[in-house]
Amino acid sequence: MGTLGSLRRKAVATAAAVGALALVVGCGGSDDSATGGGEKDGKVTITMGMYGVMGIKETGLLEQYEKENPDVDIKAEIAGDEQTYYTALQTRLAAGKGLKDIQGIEIGRAKEITETQADKFVDFADVTGTDHFLPWKESQISTEDGKVLGLGTDIGPMAVCYRKDYFEKAGLPTDREEVAKLWEGDWKKYVEVGRTFKKGFKGGDVAYMDAASGLFNAMVYGYPEQYYDDKGELIYDSNPAVKEAWNLSADAAEDGLTAKLRQFQPGWDPGLANGTFATAVCPAWMLSHISEKAGDANKGKWDVAKAPKGANWGGSFLGVVEQSPVKEEAKKLVAWLTAPEQQAHIFKEIGNIPSSREALDSPEVKNAESEYFSGAPIGQIFGAAAQEIPDKQVLGRKDGTIKDTFSQGLALIEQGDASRDEAWKTTGERIEKAVG
Repeated sequence: MGTLGSLRRKAVATAAAVGALALVVGCGGSDDSATGGGEKDGKVTITMGMYGVMGIKETGLLEQYEKENPDVDIKAEIAGDEQTYYTALQTRLAAGKGLKDIQGIEIGRAKEITETQADKFVDFADVTGTDHFLPWKESQISTEDGKVLGLGTDIGPMAVCYRKDYFEKAGLPTDREEVAKLWEGDWKKYVEVGRTFKKGFKGGDVAYMDAASGLFNAMVYGYPEQYYDDKGELIYDSNPAVKEAWNLSADAAEDGLTAKLRQFQPGWDPGLANGTFATAVCPAWMLSHISEKAGDANKGKWDVAKAPKGANWGGSFLGVVEQSPVKEEAKKLVAWLTAPEQQAHIFKEIGNIPSSREALDSPEVKNAESEYFSGAPIGQIFGAAAQEIPDKQVLGRKDGTIKDTFSQGLALIEQGDASRDEAWKTTGERIEKAVG
């Protein structure tokens, strides 16, 4: 898989350019009076609204489908920022216009969609050939009465990305299997390695990890219940898993183990380019971003090791809106785009881990390596991590909002603006205000 790094960089650059345009005209396009595509002169037009680097457009799949189906024309718009995209999607769902035939749905929004917008999306439960997904993936986008509102694209099994050169300067092992053994089975060991790193590192001002929030997310997403219970009640303030993650992440912040750079926030990308930190908890989809922003100068310095425990952070779905004039054709396109062969193709091109069991077992996924990350066997590492993700994952309506609020709370500790108890109180108040 020697071309993975360059293809990832091309995909990110393409998405950024298209995303900038999409944010100017709005995620639903400039025509808010109509919904989706349609049929004209025997040709079907299918519209798509997506965000980030989902890999569907960037890897040539849409062109391939059009070539194999010459009576179909696909028009896709990609927003670079998922928050902006989702805000626009909510507005258009409420108005009943301006929607695309196919809309991307991020995992943090899935519960809100299934509970409040189920009547706006078509049911995939009767679509044949869609029984290849990991069982918990489909459940995330299903209503209580069994309606399936979309089909899964990628998932976000966890690993730890680390700088081999920095570990060497700190007197730590650099081999990925030996590194994984340092923190095997316990995130507390990961933090303890950070303390060893801080004491032993010689070579400048380098933090052990990027931010405490990355550690927090990795820990919380390793449990079946996170912020809500299976009855839809908020439990973030009483769930032992959340409090454990908070306290360990606060330990890391108070011990000066972080660079205070929240992932995907201002400063994080320059931190990657300048080598400001030695480790980052990384879902599979994050590797493309790291390789792009860290750049060619750091190629071969990064590696990937198994995380202490399995967890899932991220992943998306494709749904078809009920108002689409071409919803049957759109359903066929979604089924094709999320089929094992296409999921394996996306992984091969840019590294997004499939949500399909069959794709995960394919040779092109299992045998994949990353040239940028020192030849790491990412297919094996993330494939194995995918099998460790809890079968049951309880999602809540405002999971994405709560995650961001906890990240902001931990930043208060990192910046010295609040004690952990003060930050916990502030975080709780913000969550209550945000979720209503």
